[in-house]
Amino acid sequence: LMPSRNEIDPRRLVGVHAERITNVSSTDYPGHYHGEDHSWNLTTFQKNLKVSVQRLSQRSIDFDLVGVDASIANAFRRILMAEVPTIAIEHVYVWDNTSVIQDEVLAHRLGLVPLNIDPARMNMRRTDDEFTDRNTLVFKLSLLCERNNNAPKGSTKPSELYNNHELLSSHLEWVPAGEQSDVFADRPPAPTNPNIVLAKLRPGQAVDMELHAVKGVGKDHAKFSPVATASYRLLPHIKIIKPIPPHLAEKFQKCFAPGVVNVDPRTKQVSIDKYHVRKDTVSREVLRHPEFTDMVELSRVRDHFLFNIESEGPYSPERLLLEAIQIMREKISVLRKAADALLIGVSSDDSDAQMAEV
Repeated sequence: LMPSRNEIDPRRLVGVHAERITNVSSTDYPGHYHGEDHSWNLTTFQKNLKVSVQRLSQRSIDFDLVGVDASIANAFRRILMAEVPTIAIEHVYVWDNTSVIQDEVLAHRLGLVPLNIDPARMNMRRTDDEFTDRNTLVFKLSLLCERNNNAPKGSTKPSELYNNHELLSSHLEWVPAGEQSDVFADRPPAPTNPNIVLAKLRPGQAVDMELHAVKGVGKDHAKFSPVATASYRLLPHIKIIKPIPPHLAEKFQKCFAPGVVNVDPRTKQVSIDKYHVRKDTVSREVLRHPEFTDMVELSRVRDHFLFNIESEGPYSPERLLLEAIQIMREKISVLRKAADALLIGVSSDDSDAQMAEV
């Protein structure tokens, strides 16, 4: 039997029970169901594929990705974290550091400061390449803490007693080189957050450093990752099988996240909010209570992914997914050229040359 328009095909549901998970494997491939053709079809894929943005802010985006296998969704997640390039501080030259933080610890902190720089305007620097204005950005960090002679009498606040008592990310000063003043005229390089505390200073302590930032990817070091988080979860599906007794309605409601279950104040009739069901964590709390046995079914939709992406700043949130898609397409192109090279029987040298061109 085919499900009605308002119902979800049971084959798409991953069952969530009190002590086990069922129907975890995808079955939409040729030969699994007798008499059914599940061979891949572009038209069918386009019909089922849906992307809808649920929330968009300056630094984060929530969107639904429907109609793809978990392997594709996970590939996007991994590419977002590890292969979308950004700019980060790689080399730190310490001229003076009399703070309580060791040179190497402070250098590591500086490397983790996210920079608001468009990576498309910079080239990737290889290990043996020279430093140029095309592959390196230079910053200076110089600060001296002094006692404030005009501090209020009896004050104990460091902000009133001392000048420059905190070393902040806003103290990073970009030093343009070559054509960088023109290239970054509309968006000068700077930290995405100017208020990151790097160190605390006291009178007489000073920091003087030169920092070199380069382009890199997250699989080399986490500081190059463009996202704070990139995660997804499957859409929860809650089905009430038997009517919930009125005297248990409020208890049933409290078993789920706020907003998921609606209770009519007059009749005490229980219903599931089709939109706010996404808020539920599928904690299975309702399955712990014997009075709700065989009254409700919990599951997740295996091909409906609720994505959350938080940008560190270099990319707008909506651009991040497009960058990940472009990188995946490049990978597919490399694989296709390698497969074609094997099929037509070209030499390994020619095959390597073809893949290097991608």
